[in-house]
Amino acid sequence: MSSIILEAPVFTVEAAIKASEYGINRLELCSDFLEGGETPTVGTLKYLKSKVKVPIFVMIRPRGGDFVYTNDELQVMKEDISILKEHGANGFVFGVLTPKGEVNIGACEQLIEVAEGLPCTFHRAFDASRNLEKSLEAVIECGFRRILTSGGKNTVTEGKEMIKKLLDKAGNRIIIMPGGGMKPELVEELSKSGNLKEIHASCKVWKNSASEYWNSNLELSAVPENQDKVLSVSKEEVEKFLQVTGK
Repeated sequence: MSSIILEAPVFTVEAAIKASEYGINRLELCSDFLEGGETPTVGTLKYLKSKVKVPIFVMIRPRGGDFVYTNDELQVMKEDISILKEHGANGFVFGVLTPKGEVNIGACEQLIEVAEGLPCTFHRAFDASRNLEKSLEAVIECGFRRILTSGGKNTVTEGKEMIKKLLDKAGNRIIIMPGGGMKPELVEELSKSGNLKEIHASCKVWKNSASEYWNSNLELSAVPENQDKVLSVSKEEVEKFLQVTGK
């Protein structure tokens, strides 16, 4: 099996730095883990570009929820791409759908144009679309370099049969990057088509924060049990993926 690129979504500065140290090949920089990723701050990207050597692709998502954006939201997305590009982003991750659940080709093409040649990934808005095989062709038409997908299901395990179909259908026209509950044991099975070039895995771990005190009567997080913890990356999980990706 040829070497496979391992990308990790990171939501904190610590996670990004550790992921790079542990051998992750590329970072997907996001904010707001609980919403599945939103646009991070410029300051975070700027700082990380001074600390890590691996490429950083930046999530462009102005809010959580659906992927049907207003004109105002699309303008914000364009501004974010333009500003983050100036501060060293190596690529971008976004996706726009129509109210009918189809790829919004016009909106996506506008965003890709602002990226000015930097590689763009169509994220798991793909999995929320009406027809994945039809969406595949639309994403290719837009000019994206890769699609992040769990095969239209909650996890790669559940959607693996569709992912295999997409890998075959895409061929060398676009990279199909499985992600969303990705497990090391799935790599060999998904590699059989010969078209698996990249995978997306968080390798996340919650660790205790440095805070020695937390007001037990106060809940500031949507997940109270994690409000006194920090989201980081597990070295052990990264190593498991590196063993099966040929690194």
